[in-house]
Amino acid sequence: MRFKFLLAIFLSSSLAVSAQHTDSLFLRKIYDEALVNGKPYQNLEYLCKKIGPRLSGSANAQKAVDWTKKLMEHYGFDRVFLQEVMVPHWVRGEKEQAKIIAGNQQISVPVVALGGSVATAKNGLTAEVIEVQGLQELKTLGEQAVKGKIVFYNRPFDPRFIETGAAYSTASDQRFRGPAEAAKYGAVGVIVRSMTEIIDDYPHTGATSYEEGGNKIPAAAISTKGANQLSALLKQKGAVQFYFKQNCQTLPDVLSYNVVGELKGTENPNEFITVGGHLDSWDLAEGAHDDGTGVMQSVEVLRIFKAIGYRPKHSIRAVMFMNEENGHKGGTKYAELAQKNNEKHIAAIESDEGGFTPRGFSFNAIQPQLLQKINKNWKSLLEPYEVDRFINGGAGTDIEPLKATVPAVILIGFRPDSQRYFDLHHSAKDVFENVNKRELELGAASMASLIYLIDQHGLSF
Repeated sequence: MRFKFLLAIFLSSSLAVSAQHTDSLFLRKIYDEALVNGKPYQNLEYLCKKIGPRLSGSANAQKAVDWTKKLMEHYGFDRVFLQEVMVPHWVRGEKEQAKIIAGNQQISVPVVALGGSVATAKNGLTAEVIEVQGLQELKTLGEQAVKGKIVFYNRPFDPRFIETGAAYSTASDQRFRGPAEAAKYGAVGVIVRSMTEIIDDYPHTGATSYEEGGNKIPAAAISTKGANQLSALLKQKGAVQFYFKQNCQTLPDVLSYNVVGELKGTENPNEFITVGGHLDSWDLAEGAHDDGTGVMQSVEVLRIFKAIGYRPKHSIRAVMFMNEENGHKGGTKYAELAQKNNEKHIAAIESDEGGFTPRGFSFNAIQPQLLQKINKNWKSLLEPYEVDRFINGGAGTDIEPLKATVPAVILIGFRPDSQRYFDLHHSAKDVFENVNKRELELGAASMASLIYLIDQHGLSF
């Protein structure tokens, strides 16, 4: 009996070692294909330079839909299809103007309208400025201090966060909710410090949201240099006015699409692993890192599998979600259709933190024991590629709705190095020239490797 027990242990151990060896060789094959024959960089160049900014509802967004569908058809994926989704159609209009008025001084500063904002009056808006560090200070000051003024939200990124996404999360409420909250106290407009730690003259846009039935006041982001200048003058002069003019408007919703490419599973074709990013972008630049890199990496995952002849056990999808930036309609629609079609999703990976050097993956709200097993089984396989950091954390806006309709799905976020992302995020600097070819390819190979491991071994252990 003892002999049989020891033999079983030996055989089990031998099989595990053999599987690890097979996986190791296959991951090397994935990386070789990505780094020698990779296509995401040239595809990203086309998306950025031939199509450009892709704000939801725009003509360029539709061009991106048409092109990415043709691209995946060209690669010969088993199925390529569109999912209809109605999206907001906000337009910026003429370039914004702004200046600080301090006594006889008039200092021009760069601003951009926040996505979803209303316009100022035709001749612009001029009012006294009141500076606050956040929503709580606004509430403390109340209507007596705020009414008739332009609220200037000037809470900077907290530099103590190593992961810059955490700094963004703790500052961005003043952009998203700030205008609606300021309107409750009688403010006539809002200026928000750009959501970045870098000090420069590039304002960063981003979505703001008004409350239904509430007063809508114009809102713009000011560059960090401009914010520092305005804050310094307020301290020196006491009373300072601000002028800005913007011409944005919200038009009726527009029909758009998620674009989906699929490799059909050989053993479990009705079970899906999704990898994706968002096809839309803000209108100030080319949407290179946000999120051109994510969608082109997602296409590349399927292209790699096709090129090396890998036939997955489960069906694998690359999804180009529409409208992440100002509505999240694409992700919601994908989840709705998954439920309607009784699709079983076992995992979903989102790439929406830029195309920088890969570091690892975050798993959303999984049990610590499962995370320990993932680390135990796969860390050594991905360690040679320096993408072996598996942590609990966020996954992504577009895949999050899946959890409500497919509770068993594991949501995963691709986590590249974060230090440079918010230098570019939502600004005119988010262009193709600021993407590194090798970093982009490494990210695609990293996601392909994790998907291979999930496809082969599952996530139940």
